Amino acid sequence: MTRRQRRLFLIGTGVGVLAIAAALVLTALRDSIVFFNSPTDLVQKRVEPGTRIRLGGLVKTGSVIRGGNLGVRFAVTDGNKEIAVAYTGALPDLFREGQGVVAEGALDGAGLFRADTILAKHDENYMPKEVADALKRQGHWKDGYGAAAAGSAR
Repeated sequence: MTRRQRRLFLIGTGVGVLAIAAALVLTALRDSIVFFNSPTDLVQKRVEPGTRIRLGGLVKTGSVIRGGNLGVRFAVTDGNKEIAVAYTGALPDLFREGQGVVAEGALDGAGLFRADTILAKHDENYMPKEVADALKRQGHWKDGYGAAAAGSAR
């Protein structure tokens, strides 16, 4: 093997190893790149109980049940599926039925999402891009959402 062939072989091997490493990293991060999962995503992916995830969607109207010791139960929906959520703690001031929410936590064995953090949208003009995209996919996008989001971006 000549010196030039050896150098090309080493360069080719190095590029191949880097490509394999990059593919492995991107494959490992594929599920965690998404900001949140919609209820439909959770059902389709069949997420294992105890896996920490973010659940996003709309708080289903009529589903909020307040209990003692700051406990609350509600359903998060994307218009297609819904997931029951249990949370203990102070809710954000803007948390209410029919509004966008992102809950961080894990599913238990019974299919109840046990949230340890609840994030609500910060004002009436803002909707996270991921929530808007999920609503569009489910056919629940209202034309007023886009105008309000564009107005808040200025």
